[in-house]
Amino acid sequence: MSDQLIIRGRWVITGGAESDPLLSDASVVVSGDRIQELGPWQDLRARHPDAKVIGSDQVAILPGLINAHHHSYGVSTLQQGVADQVLESWIVTLARLRPTDIYLNTLLSSARLLRSGVTSVVDVRGGRGTAEQYAGNVRRALQAYDEAGLRVAFAAGLSDQSHLVSGKGEDKKFLATLPTEARAYAKTILPTANDLREDDYFAVMDEIWRETRDHPRIDLWFGPPGPQWVSDAFMQRIAERAEAYDTGIQTHVTESIYEKLHGPRFYGKDTLAHLRELGVLSPRFSIAHGVWLTEAEIGILAETGAAVSHNPSSNLRLRAGIAPLNALIEAGVTVALGMDGTSLNDDEDMFTEMRLALRLHRTPMLDGPAPSAAQIFEMATTGGAKLLRKEATLGRLAPGYAADLVLVDLERITWPWVAPEADPRDLLVLRARAGDVDTVLIAGEVVFCDGRPTRFDPAEAGQELAARLAAEPYPEAAARLVEALLPQVEAYYRGWEMPELEPYSVYNSRR
Repeated sequence: MSDQLIIRGRWVITGGAESDPLLSDASVVVSGDRIQELGPWQDLRARHPDAKVIGSDQVAILPGLINAHHHSYGVSTLQQGVADQVLESWIVTLARLRPTDIYLNTLLSSARLLRSGVTSVVDVRGGRGTAEQYAGNVRRALQAYDEAGLRVAFAAGLSDQSHLVSGKGEDKKFLATLPTEARAYAKTILPTANDLREDDYFAVMDEIWRETRDHPRIDLWFGPPGPQWVSDAFMQRIAERAEAYDTGIQTHVTESIYEKLHGPRFYGKDTLAHLRELGVLSPRFSIAHGVWLTEAEIGILAETGAAVSHNPSSNLRLRAGIAPLNALIEAGVTVALGMDGTSLNDDEDMFTEMRLALRLHRTPMLDGPAPSAAQIFEMATTGGAKLLRKEATLGRLAPGYAADLVLVDLERITWPWVAPEADPRDLLVLRARAGDVDTVLIAGEVVFCDGRPTRFDPAEAGQELAARLAAEPYPEAAARLVEALLPQVEAYYRGWEMPELEPYSVYNSRR
């Protein structure tokens, strides 16, 4: 029996770029973990008569989708009773969450990602506790990804400032303004003597990097939570270590309006201008969100090669705003697509995320910019591969590329009829959903089939996680303290001078 696979499809969508061919009644030959060739189904079947066949003339074959920014919640924050709010308020209310298990969270999120055709993910995780506890959590998350068979760039981070409110040195001043009860909760947010510090963090990262550096599907990245939460010196140390590892960095930048204001307020300039001065921006550096980027900051991204993960669902859910996607595309910035663990329907559906990105940025003027379905699909494939710095092996279907493929059942998408001239890429971006995914291969291995992962049982993981959460009492004391602290945090940000904001429809249409 040949160790080759032939994956057959009605359509083979080789990539997101307009120049990438769309093949009909075609197939992909996989040998080991790589794509060997593409071509007409009948020709390749005749040349490889002993190869195992996957797929049919009723599926579309796509490159594996890349989720360029994510937080793996096993049970969503909404399911845990934490409502969506403005980002700064929402972060405070997360203290009401019951403690959960990072391994089980990651497994359940992996199941949803696979069901949505995602084969690679950037997972950004913060943490605290002792160095041993921190390292244990990173290892358990990586164990889950390894078991699921997903590719992951795991961006582990640590905050060294702004634990209560944004701004260097602001925590101490803010703490002094709080009433007694609110101050008691606020102090629990601050690091204790047992929490790891910068040197401990780098020691942990060194150790785990040595453990994972030869793993074919796991990359260890640095995940500083955001410039407001990380000192300049710490950010520079991270950039130096990332260069030494030849690995990536992802952080949150100008997600909310208050993060936009943070730059001029504390740096005297836009945040990306400050990061450029620090010397940390490069193609290995990516930012999540970038909702409030200025034209100058977009130019800095284009100049330095730093990338953006666009997360439209999360931006809407946490009232962050609408990112300047059209301006980013026009400037030639590398833009990828991420779900951020807070997708619009709370379901981690990458097809829904593509649709939202497409519809949200279609400006109302005849000559105004509007991304095409192909451009959005490119963000979810080749754009993500470029953000990962793996554009030579991921994000498209071509000989020599990794055998990461998604087979989408076309029955619902094309029922009861579809015009032969209809663009398959349009149909998939605008009509497909996670439930249509039939099969997912990563590195040539079938990791999702018949509606479920092949390497683990998500129902079993879900039952275990549910039992653990049900056994945890509601954190009433923390909830009371959150209610005491939240008005104080919101009053702090209300005290910031708010500039006159330019309407989205004007800014996002600017050429």
